[in-house]
Amino acid sequence: MRVRATLKQIAKELNVSVSTVSKALSNSPEISEPTKIKVQEFAKLKNYKPNNIAVNLKSKRSKTIGVVLPNILNPFFAKVFSGIEKQANKRGYNVITSISNESLEKEIYAMDMLSNGTIDGFILSISEETQKEHEVKHFKDAIADDIPIVMFDRISEDVNCDKVIVDDFDSAVHAVTHLIKTGCKKIALFSSLDNISVAKLRDEGYYKALQDHGIAIDESIIIRTESTDEFDDKFIPFFESKSGDIDGVFAIDEHSAVSTMKAALKKGIKIPEQLSIIGFADGVWSRRLTPSLSTVSQHAPEIGEAAADMLIDRLLNKDEEEPPFSTRVIKTELRQRESTRKLQ
Repeated sequence: MRVRATLKQIAKELNVSVSTVSKALSNSPEISEPTKIKVQEFAKLKNYKPNNIAVNLKSKRSKTIGVVLPNILNPFFAKVFSGIEKQANKRGYNVITSISNESLEKEIYAMDMLSNGTIDGFILSISEETQKEHEVKHFKDAIADDIPIVMFDRISEDVNCDKVIVDDFDSAVHAVTHLIKTGCKKIALFSSLDNISVAKLRDEGYYKALQDHGIAIDESIIIRTESTDEFDDKFIPFFESKSGDIDGVFAIDEHSAVSTMKAALKKGIKIPEQLSIIGFADGVWSRRLTPSLSTVSQHAPEIGEAAADMLIDRLLNKDEEEPPFSTRVIKTELRQRESTRKLQ
């Protein structure tokens, strides 16, 4: 194993002060360009690595962001994380990730574990159990300890912090309106996320679109559950008996959208001639299904990039008068594929 040089050793061999070496390695404008090059090349030759712990203690900053995700298997959260990491790295920050697995207890543990000086701030989406229990004390405690938080997608109105969301309500109105304009008159609503905040907004958008177009709301063609297993238990008998009563489906999550597509094809229902389907979240299945699935794309990487920028901007302005908290809305996009008829 190669022995790593210290600042003192480099300074001694180059016959300069430790301060000069330190400033040269951090690209300080106080040091001439030739001296910087000489010091940096020599440090590289001697396998010098900065002592990040010492740097963090001195600056009281770790240059690291803690990201707490509710579910890494969900393609949406994976894409958001890619945006966070890309933007954080671009701005000189590292990222540590923890997964709550939709558990309040794990979410609290992750935040406690990372709040010991390891990270400067959090980017997170609230777990399913946290939203169900309406528990926000751990978020408020972190903020009180001067650890800023940016929430995305699943947020709490009871926590005063920066937030990044998509226009869930408006995008639901737009998606259902599209189905209506293509001739659908009996549009079902399917959801396996009923206890999640974003689901409520999408529900409201569905109702608003029907009301705006004078279509009566039929509760018998609405399935809302809090899990995929519960959804499957209700959906299978429903579709067997009532699939002929609907000509459109607005599915507010990918599971219910894909389940509808598979069940319809198995039953010999022609898509989109007899049944049009629009799903939410533009996962890999949407493009790979045959026919391909029309979806509301949430631009997940852009959400991640925006969240990283909001947190880093707040961290950099920590020593100044802090700006008020804000909520940034990322516009969605309806991606029309083969599961919906074209507008005439």
